[in-house]
Amino acid sequence: MRVEWAISIRRACAAIRFDPKTYRYKSRRPGQAALEQRIKEICQTRVRFGYRRVHVLLRREGWAINQKKTYRLYKELGS
Repeated sequence: MRVEWAISIRRACAAIRFDPKTYRYKSRRPGQAALEQRIKEICQTRVRFGYRRVHVLLRREGWAINQKKTYRLYKELGS
């Protein structure tokens, strides 16, 4: 005999003392696949460039990105 239990999100979150707003959160950040691809391309052609120089090249190409995000993506990609 199979018994299925159903519990509401509200009750489950209350049981583990977790805020339901955190559970329902949806990020509004736009995708960054194109930016990551461009950073990879720059790093493959300009092997000696660090994240600061990559950032300068991206800004010249028209990418609206700050230096902290460039650094984060540069490190994530292992460049």
